[in-house]
Amino acid sequence: MSFAIGGRGMIIMATDYFTKLVEAEPMTSTTQTNIERFIWRNIICRFGISQPIITGNDPQFIGKDLVKFFQKYGIKQRMSTPRYPQGNGQAKASNMPILDYLKKSFSDNKGKWLNELLECLWAYHTTK
Repeated sequence: MSFAIGGRGMIIMATDYFTKLVEAEPMTSTTQTNIERFIWRNIICRFGISQPIITGNDPQFIGKDLVKFFQKYGIKQRMSTPRYPQGNGQAKASNMPILDYLKKSFSDNKGKWLNELLECLWAYHTTK
């Protein structure tokens, strides 16, 4: 999933279905190339080839380049559907605390969240 924060950039986030581990990275845009790079660095290089990856239906997630990328590594791509919102509930449940923290903490200085995203993720990962 990708989110715009304060008009100063975006965050792309991935949540592991079983461990609930969240990976996130700030981006200036969510192009297919940026999404490929995020998946390569934050998922494949760290955890190996995963089981199916569930993405949104936005154009950047279903473009030809990203489909080829998934095929190259043998990754099955599944898409969440608006008709079955429960399927996307895990991602929303794990993303909301991080987004809320960033919005509340940096409401006065909207550009500062880019530098603090890693600390926010660390806090999220280490909190029971």
